[in-house]
Amino acid sequence: MRRAALTTVSSVAGIVLLLSLKPHSTAPITAATDDGQSGSSGNSSAAAPDSGTTGSSGGSSDSGGTGTGSGTTTAAGARDGTFTGSAISTRYGPVQVAVTVANGRITNVDVVQVPTRDRRDREINDYAVPQLTSETMDAQSTAIDAVSGATYTSQGYIRSLQSALDQAHA
Repeated sequence: MRRAALTTVSSVAGIVLLLSLKPHSTAPITAATDDGQSGSSGNSSAAAPDSGTTGSSGGSSDSGGTGTGSGTTTAAGARDGTFTGSAISTRYGPVQVAVTVANGRITNVDVVQVPTRDRRDREINDYAVPQLTSETMDAQSTAIDAVSGATYTSQGYIRSLQSALDQAHA
């Protein structure tokens, strides 16, 4: 009888401790808007990190940064043309996109580079890139969700997209 009571009390105490833990949160992705202020990309999701090979992120031209704010850049008011965003360094390699804008709307997004060091990187990006592109076409802005399981690729994609849209507004 005492053993059952001790087991019950221990189990309840363990559950209470687990429930009192705070989940780890990640900082939102931010980038400069067309008015020069930094802003959040909007929706961010708590997603599992990419699994893949760790290695150098050669070929990148932007180290990024963070800021605070609440703006996002849209294609509205942007000049027509194709604009290539900065290559964003991620844990698994660079991510870079090019955006085609016509009549103030994003008409096409080309992914110039994504991590492809191994089979797992290619699997992740074959799954994530079409989703990110579809969301970009629907949202017509950088306010898109990260793809679960492809967090680093998603963050790089959104930041490179922001860079391309900034060029379209320049």
